[in-house]
Amino acid sequence: MRNLKVALVQANQTWEDKAKNLAHFDDLITSIEPVDLILLPEMFQTAFSMNVEVLAESESDSESLNWLKLISRKKSAAIYTSMIMEENGSFYNRGVFVKPSGEVITYNKRKLFGLAGEDNFFTPGDKAVIVDFEGWKFNLQICYDLRFPEMARNRIAPNGSPIYDVLLYVANWPEKRSSHWKALLTGRAIENQCYTIGLNRVGKDGKGLTYSGDSMLIDPLGEKTECCPNQEEVLVLELKYDKLTEIRQQLPFLKDQ
Repeated sequence: MRNLKVALVQANQTWEDKAKNLAHFDDLITSIEPVDLILLPEMFQTAFSMNVEVLAESESDSESLNWLKLISRKKSAAIYTSMIMEENGSFYNRGVFVKPSGEVITYNKRKLFGLAGEDNFFTPGDKAVIVDFEGWKFNLQICYDLRFPEMARNRIAPNGSPIYDVLLYVANWPEKRSSHWKALLTGRAIENQCYTIGLNRVGKDGKGLTYSGDSMLIDPLGEKTECCPNQEEVLVLELKYDKLTEIRQQLPFLKDQ
């Protein structure tokens, strides 16, 4: 299995302005060296808004999703982010994992953030989604999902291998709870014996909340590589399969569940 390069795009977002956000991410992504996977923040082209009636798109006619497909194809890299999507009259905070081939795998956020009223506007998802990409298995998550360890529980499949290798979190996680963000991401990596990546925004949103970013990759031993806080940055990191395999062989505790 080959190693994968991942780009963490820790960026500011303009409140409810799709055109400005798409243009800004286009500028940031253009300069990225060749990578395999690009991560963008939660609700990447609107920021964390509840204005669903105005901002929602449908998968069958989504300008933003078409933009992601175009960028994925141009960069020959998969992209994972989330956006507000409407389906059959319901609204979802929907994760979209876009492959260079144009294939899109979706994940509906399962834990809605009641403190912000997200549960008043969105319908929760009801299933986990694990994506197979370049031989690696990615478990898709979004922001508030991070607080619920049972949803990320790794385990050994009948074939003898863990069901996933990498946890992906894209977020709009406020700076006031950044210590929770860092601790929980570290816990998820260690307890599930996987790489864990948290990609968060920076700047201030339309409700006055400030975001410090603190985006990071954590290996199964809890060792971190972090973006600089409170500033825009594109950090390119490598997922090393031999390292993951070695750690799992040396500490085979997943099978003891």
